Amino acid sequence: MTDLSKIMQQAQQMQEKMQAAQAEVEATEAEGIAGAGLVRVVLKGKGELVSVKIDPSLMGDDAEIIEDLIKAAHREAKTNLDLAMEKAMKNAMGGLSGMMPGFKMPF
Repeated sequence: MTDLSKIMQQAQQMQEKMQAAQAEVEATEAEGIAGAGLVRVVLKGKGELVSVKIDPSLMGDDAEIIEDLIKAAHREAKTNLDLAMEKAMKNAMGGLSGMMPGFKMPF
């Protein structure tokens, strides 16, 4: 019986470490630059688009509107992708999620 409790304890510790790692990844930001600095994009760890900056010399006064439209389109695509990935993971896991009460897969 103690072996099973050790396994459950290790699984709980692993889940806690995974949650901590996910929180760290979510807080991380990265910047992408193209066109010698004319276009800049900042993403958060899970792919959330934080900002888009387009140099006004590329499009005149409409840069801010285009930046907002790019962020909105990215947000919708990311949401759709997350839903598709969640569905695929649930299908792949089959009935495994009910085998260990309290244990949640990181998706």
